[in-house]
Amino acid sequence: MALFPTQKSLHTGTLLVLLQLGLLLLLTLLALPAIFRFSIPLSAWLLAMIAVALAFWTLRHNRVGNFSIHPKPKGSGVLVTGGLYHWIRHPMYSSVLLGAAALALLSNPLAGWASWAALAIVLLLKSSLEEDWLQQRHPGYAAYMQHSKRFLPWLF
Repeated sequence: MALFPTQKSLHTGTLLVLLQLGLLLLLTLLALPAIFRFSIPLSAWLLAMIAVALAFWTLRHNRVGNFSIHPKPKGSGVLVTGGLYHWIRHPMYSSVLLGAAALALLSNPLAGWASWAALAIVLLLKSSLEEDWLQQRHPGYAAYMQHSKRFLPWLF
């Protein structure tokens, strides 16, 4: 059963993209004072580097033209289940969450982690909508969901 009604899905997807971008902008603005002071802890650097590495690894298996920021799959898109996608269905979202966590570490703790939590909820909703569409488009997607995790290998 689809989480989102079909007629409203396209608008919901667009709203989720706007919320995602707005929360990332907010996290960036919250982190700017620490960045301008060059006060970046090692943990933030490590999270940022892991996020970038994960994004590049994702692009190695799923070329840029095969996906978009909107959760509706491209008409010409192909389902990728190999490489990193064998373990994680949404590695780019995982990368975004890791990068956002690096920004949250640089921010006021309450505002930064509240923004990160809101982003995590938005990406969870966005991935649910995307998975509804992927199940409609790719008959094998439901089976793929049974042996892979959404964001974290072996956990979630």
